[in-house]
Amino acid sequence: MTIEINATNRKAQGTGASRRLRHAGRVPGVVYGTGEVNMIEMDHNELYYKLRSEAFHASVLTLNLDGKKESVMLRDFVMHPFRQQVQHIDFQRVDATKKMHIKVPLHFLNADIAPGVKTGGGKISHVMTELDVTCLPADLPAFIEVDLAHLELGHSVHVSDLKMPKGVEAATHGTHTVEAVVATVQVPRGAIEAEAAATAAEPAAAAPAAKAK
Repeated sequence: MTIEINATNRKAQGTGASRRLRHAGRVPGVVYGTGEVNMIEMDHNELYYKLRSEAFHASVLTLNLDGKKESVMLRDFVMHPFRQQVQHIDFQRVDATKKMHIKVPLHFLNADIAPGVKTGGGKISHVMTELDVTCLPADLPAFIEVDLAHLELGHSVHVSDLKMPKGVEAATHGTHTVEAVVATVQVPRGAIEAEAAATAAEPAAAAPAAKAK
């Protein structure tokens, strides 16, 4: 699926010019990367509804800038502190020959049939909701599936357990490693408390027996 977004070159710059654009229902932005930096403006409503789509955040986009189309990726955007208003947006040009580093959403499957949930009464805890990956633009997936069908109570799914799409690798840097936990089935709080209570009661139950001897 190709996602296209329209923009025009922005001539007026500065805080005052940006404020006037926002009042007119436009959003100031910038396109950078290979080639020149372009100051742009976009229709707010079109952009706002595009931003509500998960795919818009993790796809190679087609930017139609004054009739010239180029491949870009969303890099950053700023929302108003309390209004549903986009204040600014940044795009980066994409080089089809170079690998990119980007976050891809995780889609969790079969949580309802995981043994740890269905028979163990546990609850799935999503430690990650997206994954840092490296790949060529043509190989960029819209999302990565996390199958929880065989997850037992107290067990976890790690990055190394994920089935990565062809040409896509998990980015390992800093504390993010292939052994990082993606999701786990937590033991129910009630079961932990019941076990602790039973353990505490054992010495008290054993005391009378010891005295009888």
